[in-house]
Amino acid sequence: MIATDTAVFTGMDIIAPTGIGIEDYWSATLAGTAGIRPIERFDASGYPVRLAGEVRGFDESVRVPARLVPQTDRMTQFALAAADGALTDSALDLDTVPEFGRAVVTANSSGGFEFGQRELENLWSRGSEYVGAYQSIAWFYAANTGQVSIRHGFKGNCGVVATEQAGGLDAAGQARRVLRNGAGVVLTGGTDASLCPWGFITQLRTGLLSTRTDPSRAYLPFDADANGFLPGEGGAMLVMEPYGSAAARGARVYGALTGYACGFDPPPGSPRPPVLGRVARRALDDAGIDPAQVDVVFADAAGTPALDRAEAAAIRDLFGRPVPVAAPKAMTGRLYAGGAALDLATALLCLRDQIIPAAAGVTADPRLDIDLVTDASRPAAIHTVLVLARGYGGFNAAAVLSLPGEE
Repeated sequence: MIATDTAVFTGMDIIAPTGIGIEDYWSATLAGTAGIRPIERFDASGYPVRLAGEVRGFDESVRVPARLVPQTDRMTQFALAAADGALTDSALDLDTVPEFGRAVVTANSSGGFEFGQRELENLWSRGSEYVGAYQSIAWFYAANTGQVSIRHGFKGNCGVVATEQAGGLDAAGQARRVLRNGAGVVLTGGTDASLCPWGFITQLRTGLLSTRTDPSRAYLPFDADANGFLPGEGGAMLVMEPYGSAAARGARVYGALTGYACGFDPPPGSPRPPVLGRVARRALDDAGIDPAQVDVVFADAAGTPALDRAEAAAIRDLFGRPVPVAAPKAMTGRLYAGGAALDLATALLCLRDQIIPAAAGVTADPRLDIDLVTDASRPAAIHTVLVLARGYGGFNAAAVLSLPGEE
């Protein structure tokens, strides 16, 4: 049986290029509806990359308190809205949890680029007196954690991790530590929103983005035609609690975080191999299970040939058998700090509904020898999911999610 101190997920909310809210996102994902489109938030005609996974239809005037809108970047508005939704979804009465027993741990990658660009433009074109005071905090990596914790009175052990695409898993791992140290509830996850010229040029510098202009052929993880990834915005926020207190209040439990590990790749040119496979193995060890008990892997799905080959090799070596591999981010783009958090939420929905989402539009390269789920979502008996994530610069993380009683 599941231990009473096991960290479980009791609420979530999603803001993604393919849908806002759990059910809109999930139905679009299962239907294979892609959110990759020409960029509309700014004129990208002069850039080599012109496609992205933009969130459309998000109205901050409705989802965010009016006083906070002029104080916050779009990434923080996403975090505030998703945090509200996750708490509502959890049906948790915060009055039953002391303020210092509530914590927030989020992932961040880009910071508040869009807000910062606007203020810098004011500085250059109009003068320093036109730069708002909120510039000092709206761009900051900890802005999401700070604003969410203030809004909901979370005064416990709050924090932020900045490990790029791996951040959502690292934040959940840290949230589990905070729960083990006595917190009653932790809001975790990540959101990103850096689709503006200033943010965009920093992404282009990696050389990893796809320059294709056909949305259906631009981001193709594990495909023989893969040539890079596309950026996106959005993410997910999740509520974590100890299983004992969640069960005592009769909470709906999406799944448990039964294993987690992280590691850092060796520097370029090193003879040592990437650490993803070892990180995945340590996560399984942390969960107390062997690879045969994993029902599906949510891949990092970098979309570049070398990184796809390395991940496919890590999966083959770890399992030694065909295991279904999901790559739903092919439909959203890579959301940076929001990416792994969205994968966590998607994996929990996979557990809830016993179905594996397909990477729509992708054809698995047979040379990679992995069972990539494509074309149509696949019903399956799912008790345990392994989620993998890699962040630019060498960050690697893995998390194991299990149904209560099945870990």
